[in-house]
Amino acid sequence: MENNIVIDVKDLKIRYRSLNKISVRKSLLSLRKSKIDIYEAVRGITFQVPKGEIMGIVGKNGSGKSTLLRAIAGVFSPDEGEINLHGNSVSLLSIGVGFQKRLTGRENIYLSGMLLGFSEEAINQKLDEIIEFSELGNFIDKPVRTYSSGMYSKLAFSITAILETEIILIDEVLSVGDSKFKKKSYKKMQQLITNEDRTVIIVSHNNDTLNKLCNSILWLHEGKIKMQGKPKEVLEAYEEFMS
Repeated sequence: MENNIVIDVKDLKIRYRSLNKISVRKSLLSLRKSKIDIYEAVRGITFQVPKGEIMGIVGKNGSGKSTLLRAIAGVFSPDEGEINLHGNSVSLLSIGVGFQKRLTGRENIYLSGMLLGFSEEAINQKLDEIIEFSELGNFIDKPVRTYSSGMYSKLAFSITAILETEIILIDEVLSVGDSKFKKKSYKKMQQLITNEDRTVIIVSHNNDTLNKLCNSILWLHEGKIKMQGKPKEVLEAYEEFMS
């Protein structure tokens, strides 16, 4: 294998298990008889991402895009197959993932940083920069459950943007918050992802953004790879398919 491969996914399968809709009382009385539905969200996919690549992922809703990103980030474990990040640090930028609502913003910075593999000392060095970038002011010491969705997004973005990892996974949140913060966050994201030592995967429905930023596109359809290649070719085929 080439030395520059950073993300190596082989025969990956991820399944969800869910009980059929049934009342809690009934399910407790007849748990053994309850039918378990198994849904395979990712159905045996294989691909590699070299160092410095910016890869976009497209596909209609329910095609397995976010599930794949969460698996690469270590949120989900594969049911079959493997994911090898070759020792690289990884962060997932996805609204709704990763915060403890009862903790303050400041405490969540430490928690998120440690989950990303940073030491307390390393987080201390970046703490003021994260807080300043987030524009949360005194809210940084209030519980995250009191935050608006915009404030939540700003904090999530700031942690990922300032605590730089070797792999960044972005799920539909290239710009967040008010218009001023959107401009700032987009500029920061461009700066982050154009660093040739950083590897990035972006899930987005905005094909113009993917065309501008990405070196390659992976098209997922019903949990399988339908096409992979240069942005122009894949996005044109995807748009034609969706129309």
